[in-house]
Amino acid sequence: MAAAGPFNPSCLSPLQFLDRARVAHGGRVGYIGDEGATTYAELGERVDRLAGALRSLGVVRGDRVSSLMPNTRAALEAHFGVPAAGAVLNAINTRLNIDEVRYIVEHAGSKVVLVDHTLLELARAALDRSVQLVVVGGDQDGYERLLADASPYRDSLEDEWSLLSLNYTSGTTGRPKGVMYAHRGAFLQSVAMQAHLALDASTVFLWTLPMFHCNGWCFPWAVTGVGATHVGLRRVEPVAVWKAIQQHGVTHLNAAPTVLVDLVDASAAPKHPLDRALRVATGGAPPSPSLLDRLAALNISVTHLYGLTETYGPAALCDWRPEWNGLAADARASLLARQGVGNVVSAGLRVVDERGNDVPADGETIGEIVIRGDNVMLGYYRDDEATQRAALDGWFRSGDLATMDADGYVSICDRAKDVIISGGENIGSVEIEHALAAHPAVAECAVVAAPDDRWGEVPVAYVQLARDAEVGGDELIAFVKERIARFKAPKRVVFGPLPKTATGKIQKFLLRERARGSDASAGSDR
Repeated sequence: MAAAGPFNPSCLSPLQFLDRARVAHGGRVGYIGDEGATTYAELGERVDRLAGALRSLGVVRGDRVSSLMPNTRAALEAHFGVPAAGAVLNAINTRLNIDEVRYIVEHAGSKVVLVDHTLLELARAALDRSVQLVVVGGDQDGYERLLADASPYRDSLEDEWSLLSLNYTSGTTGRPKGVMYAHRGAFLQSVAMQAHLALDASTVFLWTLPMFHCNGWCFPWAVTGVGATHVGLRRVEPVAVWKAIQQHGVTHLNAAPTVLVDLVDASAAPKHPLDRALRVATGGAPPSPSLLDRLAALNISVTHLYGLTETYGPAALCDWRPEWNGLAADARASLLARQGVGNVVSAGLRVVDERGNDVPADGETIGEIVIRGDNVMLGYYRDDEATQRAALDGWFRSGDLATMDADGYVSICDRAKDVIISGGENIGSVEIEHALAAHPAVAECAVVAAPDDRWGEVPVAYVQLARDAEVGGDELIAFVKERIARFKAPKRVVFGPLPKTATGKIQKFLLRERARGSDASAGSDR
């Protein structure tokens, strides 16, 4: 990197956050989990040894190293130790099947895979012997032995735009694509998360969001940079989450709305407001006003974030204005459900028509969200064609349909592929879902299109009821018709658990398949 003046600037990298924590917070606990408590000084030493261990295994600058781990100390260490070795981190979704894991590791070209002992059977079935497995924990633990024998190492970063990590998309419409993150982008996105979520040294951050998902929205680096405490959690189960919140004084966590629904609906949920305020960042789907009300009653405040794998996680947020505090509850919930404006390091969000022109900021005209900034991916790994398809005059095409309000805040109407075209009318599934979620018996729901001989497509609702709740499909349809245009109401309601990703996002593509099959004629009764 060329010097901008007589004082050479350093390359921006999230590795700097651990360097700072070791100096400013070395004696303080940086991580708590099943492994016990680890100070930042100890964490820094372990990361240096991990980098040295990877070098001893033949990993050189630019090589890819995959990880297959839940939210453990080793998963956190990998976010620093792999790039410290000069390598590229590829954190893999732990819920993928054998073929999916095999494809990702082969496409990434990883030399080494760090695998938790609970996932060893999956890794062995997916990978051939040319890939080195390093087992973390259990009877076959090789990770701790490697660290004990390794010499500390730190690669010298020469270009802040060099590849830091590879994150693969869900691949719901084809093979997963490898999204490339740069050191610079991850550093800046981490700073944005620190600013918007008010992270500081008093923060206690609970890992309910998987670190493999967009590198945990860059929070492994963001939390470390302010000297806060990470709390590891192997499985996101309501009882374990509420226990950790009470036991460790958790102040922050991130989760999809569906995870939050499970938490507030669990028998382990507190009956009274928390003594200490809990700040939650949520994304993946707009939180319903009814969910926001239930969280507020527990002294849980919500920041609504919006982003994609291609934008290092949250590229935008509903940036709350103090003057909104005095509004009625319904009005506040409606404002908070918006996706909002670009974060502090984003170069902005626009909503454009098919020709790339900005749509009117009238809260009604629908267009596609496009995004620009340092927190947009470098591109898709080994897929120039897909990279070019996602580009629009230097802006990233999100595929999300939205409106823009007069105040510059965007509100998602739907994914382009989720819009229901019924009798020539475009119907947004999100509007129907919000109407359904307002019913007290509905824990969560999803609406998709089903084929129809007369209308082409009609909305079908899939509903999971709250614990001990009872309601019929006809009653829910009538409830929706009272709140939105009658033609938008679902024609059928199907009850039961909803399929979800590892991060708690509802898998609408599976529901669309169901709607095209036997579920399409299932009617509205259970």
